[in-house]
Amino acid sequence: MSVTIERISALLIKAERTDNEHEAAAYLMKAQSLATLASIDLAAARARKLATETPDEPITRTVSIGEKGKRANTHLVALFVVIAHNNFTMVDVATDSTYVVAYGMPQDLDSTHTLFASLSVQMATSAQQYLEAGQWKSETYRVRSRTTGLMVTKPFTKQTARAAFYRAYVVTLNDRLQAAREEAIKQHDETAGSTSAALVLRNTEKEVKSFHRRTSDARGRWGGYRGSVNGRSGSAAGAGRTAAQRARLTASEELPGGPRALPR
Repeated sequence: MSVTIERISALLIKAERTDNEHEAAAYLMKAQSLATLASIDLAAARARKLATETPDEPITRTVSIGEKGKRANTHLVALFVVIAHNNFTMVDVATDSTYVVAYGMPQDLDSTHTLFASLSVQMATSAQQYLEAGQWKSETYRVRSRTTGLMVTKPFTKQTARAAFYRAYVVTLNDRLQAAREEAIKQHDETAGSTSAALVLRNTEKEVKSFHRRTSDARGRWGGYRGSVNGRSGSAAGAGRTAAQRARLTASEELPGGPRALPR
């Protein structure tokens, strides 16, 4: 698995260094495909192991998101969740969004963390660049009043513009990761003969879900972002979608096992 993580990291570095957004997108797709294929290959290997051997088992990993009260926490959690779900990992979220607990196979948790470490920094950096350009200052958005129930027009603030950017970024990134995963499964089935990737992954997902049910202490559902803007609001949303499509990534962040500071 260390070799696969190194290959994923190398692709992320290439995405960071290229000035061509199409190349950057291709590198991200390949990185996610490698993560998916690694899960497929390892799951298939586990299915073939002798009964006397000890197979890999699901584990948990706690990831710190940010200090209590930081507005970016809910968006960083949303980013982590879409990356995790596209890498066959389940997630519990702290009620204050300061940390998450991920449940999955070790290789899938590694892939999730590698992508999140890159994308969390990129999302915050690209949002800050958009905000500094100032286009949002002359824009408004429509929202339903919580008191009257009527639609009202409000001016963007720096906070709401950032939230719209983040929400659009996460949705667009999820679409790209899903496409990469589906392409990896298709690629596997075309080259592996009778071994069905969907069946292999379904068995792995069942095992992870069973592990989650047995070990999770979570109660209720995570509330997520509760602000007034959405991922379709103003130029902020368009900028978020564009940034997610470009997704210039870096693998310079630490892999699991060390503390790291996330953007606020």
